[in-house]
Amino acid sequence: MSTSYYDENAELFFADTAYVDLSDGRRRFVEALPPGGRVLDAGCGSGRDALAFRDLGFDVTAFDGSAAMVAKASAHTGLPVLHLDFAEVAWRETFDGIWANASLLHVPRCDLCEVMRRLRRALVPGGVWELSFKLGSGERQAHGRLFTDLDEPGARALIAEVGGLETLAITLSYDVRPGRESEGWTNLLVRRLG
Repeated sequence: MSTSYYDENAELFFADTAYVDLSDGRRRFVEALPPGGRVLDAGCGSGRDALAFRDLGFDVTAFDGSAAMVAKASAHTGLPVLHLDFAEVAWRETFDGIWANASLLHVPRCDLCEVMRRLRRALVPGGVWELSFKLGSGERQAHGRLFTDLDEPGARALIAEVGGLETLAITLSYDVRPGRESEGWTNLLVRRLG
């Protein structure tokens, strides 16, 4: 997965995302977590959500594949954000929840199952995982980035292919950033089995 777009556009991406209110989107995830639980913000971008989870009393670990975004997120959150690619995730049964908001959508579809299995292993049995993809189907290139888009049938097929996960909810939402209100998102909440 290339991070060059984020390395080259860190200032713009940070300004565009760091202060977007996603509290509604975080609510169902937070409600499924134990108080003070361990949360992994996977592909944390600006650090917006890692900061929100920390402020809610969770024990937060955050990482991003872009060195420039790691620096921005560390400065924004005060957390020691890790510079890590999804393919390097090696935690085992460590986290009560994983938050992967608009991050896995940049993983090529051919690699997505293996990446998701790595993340699934990082969850404790019964742990929950929120992930989101742009609404659509298939892969596409836009502004120098690869996107793997999913609709509800594609999301269900992916979860079945990954295995070891129970789907708790699939919802559709629309982007809350100004000027992007027509962009749809497929949001999944899943739980690790066994």
